[in-house]
Parts: sequence; structure tokens; C-alpha cells
Amino acid sequence: MTAETKTGIEIEDTRAAGSCCSSTGSCHDAADAPQGGVTTVYQVTGMTCGHCEGAVSSEISGLPGVTSVTAVAATGQVTVVSEAPLDDEAVRAAVDEAGYELAGKA
Repeated sequence: MTAETKTGIEIEDTRAAGSCCSSTGSCHDAADAPQGGVTTVYQVTGMTCGHCEGAVSSEISGLPGVTSVTAVAATGQVTVVSEAPLDDEAVRAAVDEAGYELAGKA
């Protein structure tokens, strides 16, 4: 969907077409998580900012079968959606590689 402004510039609304943010404008909206699969919430210590969230998400996303990762530094929780249950040691190794510590499942 596009809208034309008075200056003639077209603005495209990408929210419904797969924007990186959810329909509510939040990057952490669980309602937009992929449906199906296995959802596991882990507790990770040491995350303090968006960079930390990105590092942890990037490493866990590299695990086979992972379809979605949402890390929230404020709570230390990392929600992972995967095609099948993940090996806890593989998740621990990915979190360690990112420079943080997996405390366990939340």
C-alpha cells in the first residue's frame, strides 16, 4: 500500500508486507512470531543492550532448525522457535560464543 503526500513523494507502508518490526511497531512482539515448531525461552546473563541482543540472536540463529530468535536484554530472556527441540549444549555453546552465559531455561 502506498500513499502520496502533497510533495509528490510516495510513502510505502511495509508493516503488512513483512517489515522488520511487528504490526504494533515493536521489535519484540511475540504475537508476530512464526507459528508452529517448538518455542523455548532461555535465561541468559550478561546482556545489557541491543548489541548484546543481536550477538546472542545471531549465534543462536546459526543453529540447525532455528526459525526465530528474540533476545530481550532488559529481562535476559531469549525466545527461540525451532523446527524441533534444540540440544541444550548446542544453545549453551552458541551463547558462550556470543560472550554471554546461558543460565538455563526460563
